Amino acid sequence: MSPEDRNVAILRNAYQTWHDTKAGSVDCWLGFIADELNFGSLAQGRPDSLAFTCTRNTREGVASYLCELTRDWEMIDYVVDHYVAQGDRVVAIGRTSWRNRSTGKVADSPKCDVWRFNAAGQAIEFFEYYDTAALIDATRPSPLSA
Repeated sequence: MSPEDRNVAILRNAYQTWHDTKAGSVDCWLGFIADELNFGSLAQGRPDSLAFTCTRNTREGVASYLCELTRDWEMIDYVVDHYVAQGDRVVAIGRTSWRNRSTGKVADSPKCDVWRFNAAGQAIEFFEYYDTAALIDATRPSPLSA
């Protein structure tokens, strides 16, 4: 198996577990990431209710990100339609939906995750792209109707 095929297989298994458990298993991610990595998110730690999206640099930081995400959001769906691998990078392209636990509002978004792996098959970089406007909107309570 080539390193590209190995990396895609690691991610395919992790994303399927993430989907099947509705974000109930964070171990599917923590099991293959390096102790130190560059882990980022498009919202970049907005100081409001998306502070959890700040950059993380350790496995423990990623565990904290996942704990904060699942504390504040309920996964509705997470589907990866395509994996594109070249060299040490894999891009996962799909769609995801989450319900904000405080507002009850849903954020539905296309999703693109970019991963980089070392020779040992550990993730050393991650950055996620999604509809930040939908995510921010879902954190804001609906206005009262007149």
